[in-house]
Amino acid sequence: MTPPTPAKPPKPHATLEKWIWILIYGGLFLIVLGIATGRTEPATGWAMAVPGGIATVVGFVLIYVRSRMNDK
Repeated sequence: MTPPTPAKPPKPHATLEKWIWILIYGGLFLIVLGIATGRTEPATGWAMAVPGGIATVVGFVLIYVRSRMNDK
């Protein structure tokens, strides 16, 4: 029998990359949902679209932060 091979260590920035895409796609989804809701309930639409826009911007800022991180 061969000894079990150790599991590969996770990528150094895998968690950050996962959150980047969650924030971007989740934020864009909220923006679209807010626009669609805003046609019948403007206050609710704004209450959904604004946090979605903020989440999207944070995701794009994290892309910049990730590009400046050291991979070593």
